[in-house]
Amino acid sequence: GQFKGPVLMLRADMDALPICEATDVDYCSCTEGVMHACGHDAHMAMLLVAAKILFENRERLQGTVKLVFQPNEEINGALDMIRAGVLENPRVDAAFGIHIWSQLPSGTVAVTPGPVMGGLDVFKLNIKGKGGHTGFPEEAIDPVIAAAHVIMAVQTIQTREISNLKPTTIMFGMIEGGSKSNIIPEEVNLEGSIRYLYHAGPESPNHPAQRFQRIVQGVCDTHRCSCAINLVRENIPLINDPKITHVAEMAARKVLEPSGGITTMQTIASEDFSEFSARVPAAFIFLGCGDPEKKTDIPHHNPGFNIDEDVLPLGVELFISSVFEFFAAAS
Repeated sequence: GQFKGPVLMLRADMDALPICEATDVDYCSCTEGVMHACGHDAHMAMLLVAAKILFENRERLQGTVKLVFQPNEEINGALDMIRAGVLENPRVDAAFGIHIWSQLPSGTVAVTPGPVMGGLDVFKLNIKGKGGHTGFPEEAIDPVIAAAHVIMAVQTIQTREISNLKPTTIMFGMIEGGSKSNIIPEEVNLEGSIRYLYHAGPESPNHPAQRFQRIVQGVCDTHRCSCAINLVRENIPLINDPKITHVAEMAARKVLEPSGGITTMQTIASEDFSEFSARVPAAFIFLGCGDPEKKTDIPHHNPGFNIDEDVLPLGVELFISSVFEFFAAAS
């Protein structure tokens, strides 16, 4: 009863990353080995200022604004907040989020309906064979050659099993096994990630992770090895609701110069805002902060990552404009 009208959730994330900062800016990290290498500090700053302005103008609001400052985006903190009830009391009708993006020119805004960020499954494989001497390999069962075939075989998933119009990447980031050049090891361990930019039924045999398990198991069987597969679904794809995305675009048009500055963007990188967008109509947009002269066009998660502070007021305006645009559309 104490909350009026529709409820719009605005979300900013706040976590840093285990990276040693290599910039000399006055807001450089004070903690050795940890830095804001993804711009979450900018997200927090923009939403805090927007909160202050919205509070000062609260009598003009035709609904309720819920402000969410979320920890641990890097490992799906959104799901923890949802389980703790962040979408209830008051129940959220729509959600809106902004991410600054160094690969977009400063001052541009990317607003895209449909899939905008990828799903992410992280895998660990343990392939077991039978150790032996490289001089008589027939007495052993070689997990190294099995691992090599696994790496190559799973690449056929995105080229032979899934449409080229559905972006899918399978990457191995770690391979470990063996101790000496003339010893066939007992086992090989591999780790990597599967990313995909489309909605996939989680338990369907057509899901890239399910295809991956089928091929890995088959290759290991062929090579007489056993295999333990550990798969963790870190993020589901982030899919923007067309209606809320249209609201965000209208809001951006009111904030930007008439000459434009609005573009579209998709990335196969992942983001746990997808957990909100899977439950309520939502829009996640990107605010460009890339300026080569200011050296703010360095990729995210890089030790030299930096932000163009001049775009922060634009982010504040985007939050506020989206609030009023949403309530106008809802009335």
